[in-house]
Amino acid sequence: MKSQINDVLSRMFQKHRIIFWYDDEKSLRKDFESVELDGVERVEVQNNEFMLKYRMLREQPEQQFLVYHEGPQPEDLQNWLLDVLLAHDQVRVNQVSLYMHEVGLPFDFSDVAAQHSEFFKAAKRRQALQKLVTVDETKTRLRQKLMAVCVAAEAKLEAILEALMSELADGREDKYRLLEKCDLTSTLWEQARRVYGYRSESAGVLDFVIELFKSCFAQGLGESSKLNPEAMVFLKRWKDSRIHEEAFEKLSDQCADVLGIQQQLETMEVRNIAEIDYFRRVDQKILSDLVRLVGERLITAGESTKLIRQRRIGHWYRNFQHEYEAVELAGRLIELISDVCNLQMQSPEEGFSRYTESWYQVDQLYRQFCFNLRRSTHNSLLQPLSEKVEQLYSNKFLLPLGDRWQAVVDQQETWSTGGLLPQRGFYEQFVLPFLSQGKKVCVIISDGLRYEIAHELASTIRQEDRYSAEVKAMVTGLPSYTQLGMAALLPNQELKISDVSKGEVQVDGKPSGGLENRRKILVSAVTAAEKNWKADARGATEILDMHKDAVRELFRDNNVIYIYQDIIDSTAHSTKSEDRAFEAVQEAMDELVKLVKKLTSANASNLLVTADHGFIFQNGVQESDFVSSEANEAESEYRDRRFLLGTNMPKRDGLRHYRAEQVGLAGSAEMLIPKSINRLRLSGSCFRYVHGGASLQEVVVPVISINKSRQSDVAQVDVELIRGSVSTISTGQLAIQLYQMQPVDDKLKARTIRVGIYAQNGELVSDEQEIPFNLTSDNPRDREMKTQLVLSGAADAYNNQQVVLKLMCRVQDTGHFQDYKSQQYTLRRSFTSDFDFE
Repeated sequence: MKSQINDVLSRMFQKHRIIFWYDDEKSLRKDFESVELDGVERVEVQNNEFMLKYRMLREQPEQQFLVYHEGPQPEDLQNWLLDVLLAHDQVRVNQVSLYMHEVGLPFDFSDVAAQHSEFFKAAKRRQALQKLVTVDETKTRLRQKLMAVCVAAEAKLEAILEALMSELADGREDKYRLLEKCDLTSTLWEQARRVYGYRSESAGVLDFVIELFKSCFAQGLGESSKLNPEAMVFLKRWKDSRIHEEAFEKLSDQCADVLGIQQQLETMEVRNIAEIDYFRRVDQKILSDLVRLVGERLITAGESTKLIRQRRIGHWYRNFQHEYEAVELAGRLIELISDVCNLQMQSPEEGFSRYTESWYQVDQLYRQFCFNLRRSTHNSLLQPLSEKVEQLYSNKFLLPLGDRWQAVVDQQETWSTGGLLPQRGFYEQFVLPFLSQGKKVCVIISDGLRYEIAHELASTIRQEDRYSAEVKAMVTGLPSYTQLGMAALLPNQELKISDVSKGEVQVDGKPSGGLENRRKILVSAVTAAEKNWKADARGATEILDMHKDAVRELFRDNNVIYIYQDIIDSTAHSTKSEDRAFEAVQEAMDELVKLVKKLTSANASNLLVTADHGFIFQNGVQESDFVSSEANEAESEYRDRRFLLGTNMPKRDGLRHYRAEQVGLAGSAEMLIPKSINRLRLSGSCFRYVHGGASLQEVVVPVISINKSRQSDVAQVDVELIRGSVSTISTGQLAIQLYQMQPVDDKLKARTIRVGIYAQNGELVSDEQEIPFNLTSDNPRDREMKTQLVLSGAADAYNNQQVVLKLMCRVQDTGHFQDYKSQQYTLRRSFTSDFDFE
């Protein structure tokens, strides 16, 4: 302590010649006597005031004196050295006063330091406080800084409370106990009263949190509450903070149980709670109601989409994203099935035309629904809707479409492509024209990439800057299985099922099974057409694993490259992973996008993506989806779920018989194909994912033509602020209306806007909201977005002044925002709140 006293006094003597030391507790005489400072003379007041005054002021006017008085400072009328004291400085040397001097606090704060003396006992806390103390310190701000140091937070009330709530969420209370120990809790709850209106006889962190959730839930419903609107601003900021989101979610769940939120929600209409996102049970309630409303068609797809759009900006959306996506897709699927319920067709041409123009969208929505259902972590919540979707898809679309298409097929003596390009003409119609013009081309063949998937893939590719993608349709031969489809995509004059017992296919007399055989056929045909042309065939994984320079060399050295991908078919054909078929579709699309980018970066500008066959997939396969036992016993040399191969095969009811020449093949092979969407029973094989038959889903395959240009062609949608006639804010809230100028499409991307009200000096005076503008509707009304901002207590300082409603847009692919648009308002409220703690 001696060195401490010397250090403190040394600093004080740099500013003062005479310093008075009042030893209030009469316990520091030894410390006084041990003071040794160069140029400083120690003297003591012992009824010698006049002598000391004469000596200090007359005899030694340049000398520095440390004047010690044992006991408290005398009353002014009894203090004969008062005039000297007032002209100089004084020190009350006790532990607290030493701490004050150490952190740079003047004597005026001695009562604060004494009240919270426990705080100053830790050197680390004193060091932290010293960095925060300013020359214009006030007692209220000082106490706030004491609390901030105790809880390791910024010296703001909201930051202090956030730190305490995070600790509560972790099941600890060390920081709050320290506040109690330092006698700071009364200060904390007094400030909470002034700012948020919090009053409680059992004030504490948990009590505050419960009241916070209770009041903000009530305010969201338009009901009265104990806390003021400032509390809602605080809750929204806390909720939206990435740092505190885990604590928010834990305490939200805890408070939901305490407050009986689930019971309260039972009687509420979903539209009345669409904008409340303080509890995850609100999302569960909304989803539960939407599942019922959508399933029973009590709400339109547009209405459900609008409700889900409101939830997308909520805190819990990411926890229920796949559930919301599934519900939205189900609504669209149910409406679309109703719209296309007339599945009539009179010819193959009409059937192919209607499927490639619109019917394929039902298959696409079903796949996307099932994908999100699989990704959902709340399957039981979606179970009623899942059953409804399966029933409608199978009984109202897939089966009737299959039956009516089969009726058209049965009218044809031979297999007809209905005016569409037969798959075996792919090379001649799509590849050869590039080569003839001296252009190079890459062909990517994805096993099982059916037509509807190609449309989603093409849309994804078009969303990339400078990419274009166009989808056309071809028709496979029969049976629609891998060996025949892969052979048909090669240059060919003749296709033949050479071994019916294995399903092997020859191209112009050469075996076509496997990558190496296909490479030989491709190279032979290309070089035969033009001796300077070269070709190669590789696997997709091999290309992706290659260094970019190696890919560039491969493309430089060849005129045409065939690349084979097998994710969908290999996954879905395994009994262990058949249920992952639609997840495999997503994986395949993701890999194809990577592949396209890698190829274009290697200077490939012309790409074609196609498939060997499509497929049928049903989760809810019924007994009626299988052929009769008599048909199932048909003799064959090769057997699959959707076709039989052999020779001299007799016709059977429920099976369509074809000879090789009827389906454009050479040789003597014959085939039996189950009609409509029926399956053959085959022990140990998959039955949900099947192909090989003649359904539209199996035989219509895509050709995606992809090109990359040199000029950018991607932009973001514009957002306008619809201004009303009022330019004054006279209440604690501001309702605003925003309008997305264009619908989002492949080349016009979504824009995320952050909106808030700011003072002219840049201070935020309301809550802040991030709103994604990603609407795809062509109807302008569907692209309007309404929201409401709540003014914070900080707004009171700017009453009768101009404030700015700012729209800021996210800088793409970053977490940063820049000014986008703004609108001026006059803040003119008829009352202010007391936020002054002084």
